[in-house]
Amino acid sequence: MCEVKDIAEQIEKIRKDMNELLKEKSDLLDPEVVAVSQMLDSVLNEYYRILNQSMDK
Repeated sequence: MCEVKDIAEQIEKIRKDMNELLKEKSDLLDPEVVAVSQMLDSVLNEYYRILNQSMDK
C-alpha cells in the first residue's frame, strides 16, 4: 500500500501545481495548463488501476 500513498501524494502535488498555474494563466486552454491536467489524469488513472488490483486480490 506504500505505492498508493506515494501516488496519492503525487496527485496532491500535481493538483496544487495546476491550481497555481491556473491562477497565473487564467486560461483553462493554455497549453501548459492542458499538459499538467493531462499529467494529473495519467497519475489518477494509475492510482485507480492500483486500487482496483488490490481489491481484486
